[in-house]
Amino acid sequence: MQKPTDLVEYETMLLGRHRPMLSSGPESEIGGLERAAYIVLSRVRIEGPMTIRRLSEAFGLDQSTLNRQTSALVKAGLLERIPDPDGGIARKFRLTTEGAHRLDECRDEIVQGLDKVMADWSAEDVAAFATFLKRFNTDIERLSGRPWPRP
Repeated sequence: MQKPTDLVEYETMLLGRHRPMLSSGPESEIGGLERAAYIVLSRVRIEGPMTIRRLSEAFGLDQSTLNRQTSALVKAGLLERIPDPDGGIARKFRLTTEGAHRLDECRDEIVQGLDKVMADWSAEDVAAFATFLKRFNTDIERLSGRPWPRP
């Protein structure tokens, strides 16, 4: 007999499979940005300028991994290194105008894909689904000790 969590596991596996439908780019991309870039840029946008150390803590990844990712984003003109506005020694990363523009474009493309998928859903069903997704994510964040800031 299947438990409800068996069904959740299966459906979340399928959700990852459907990601390409929500954007026009290759499977490794979300709306034209690499998945990791999309997530890093989203985090910097919502939290503001961040150091490598803070990014590493936020994602639970090694600083060398974040160094490679942020270096690629700087080279692409999507992030820039700035002095710490609070006077600290470490330099921080912030979104460039181009980075914000590309992030907006990607997010718009994803939302358009979601609009197509949920075209026949009522506004109440979409809101309920969003509420359950938020609850699911915040419970994972609570257990991992790495909350994600929300607007």
